[in-house]
Amino acid sequence: MPPPSAHPGSPTLADSVRLADDGVHILDRRVFPFEHRWVHARTVDEVAVAIEDMVTQSSGPYFAVLWGMVLAARESAGADPDTARARLRAAGDRLIATRPTNDQPRKAVEWVLSAVADGGDDVAAAALAGALAGDADYRRRSREMGRAGAELLPRGARVLTHCWGDLYLVGLVEALLEQDKQPSFVCTETRPYLQGARLTAHTLAEMGVETTLVTDAMPASLMRAGEIDALVTASDRVTMDGHVINKVGTLQHAVAAQAFGVPFHALCHAPDPHSATGADVPIEYRDGEEVLHTLGRRSATDLVRGLYPAFDVTEPRFVSTVVTDRGAFTPDRLAAGYFGEGSR
Repeated sequence: MPPPSAHPGSPTLADSVRLADDGVHILDRRVFPFEHRWVHARTVDEVAVAIEDMVTQSSGPYFAVLWGMVLAARESAGADPDTARARLRAAGDRLIATRPTNDQPRKAVEWVLSAVADGGDDVAAAALAGALAGDADYRRRSREMGRAGAELLPRGARVLTHCWGDLYLVGLVEALLEQDKQPSFVCTETRPYLQGARLTAHTLAEMGVETTLVTDAMPASLMRAGEIDALVTASDRVTMDGHVINKVGTLQHAVAAQAFGVPFHALCHAPDPHSATGADVPIEYRDGEEVLHTLGRRSATDLVRGLYPAFDVTEPRFVSTVVTDRGAFTPDRLAAGYFGEGSR
């Protein structure tokens, strides 16, 4: 059994990666909400494999990496501090490599390594303190970003979202409800893992928001008919010049949104200072076999092959606003607005 929730009353997926004395417990998003099955990772490598195998997605890997780094520190108990720190750096490299497009695993590793560098000889205690600080920071920034995003949406907004926005989406919805804006959401199903159908739609329903599910091919028709007021998605990374990298399919929805006069607001804690433009972001290609299956059942014959670029890049011209924890900015003002004038 997983340890008790640290955030009672929150949506289920807001607290789906938990640290315990015996390892890291990760709610298996591949079968949620039909099953509440937890994967028990006892080592750093088991945490990494769980991330690679899509047991957890979106911001889930961020928290898995935080707690995985704590496991790495525990595994180095008894080693001298310099050796322990070297092992932690190696564990961080392994964990960052699990999802190369998303920049959050790198940030999680940085929280722990920074704490360990400044934390004296008790590497395990410093690693835990760093991970706890990284957890609190992510949740705080998601709430602040949610409030900034809610300001952009009118009362009664009909919001289209794509894939699973995790705490980004939770923060936005909480702010909309606090402001009594009474939103409704349209969720794409998001093939091949159906994150929109299983994760997003279920979480919105848990939060008491009116929710409609559509297939990935329907949004353009809904926008043309005037049934969507805004497209809002999370992002796996946003570059300094405003390219939005997110689940594949985001680009086509953004293009349709521009064609039919629907604003596209991309949620992002902060632009990635290591990525000047979209060409600097590695796009993860997953095994094409995953496209040939739905919920564990094959959906195409063995006579065809699958292709699965897991993310796509949306150019700034298709993005109305990037919503950060420091406010909302147009893509051309993102770097200067977030980091201050002259940041380029």
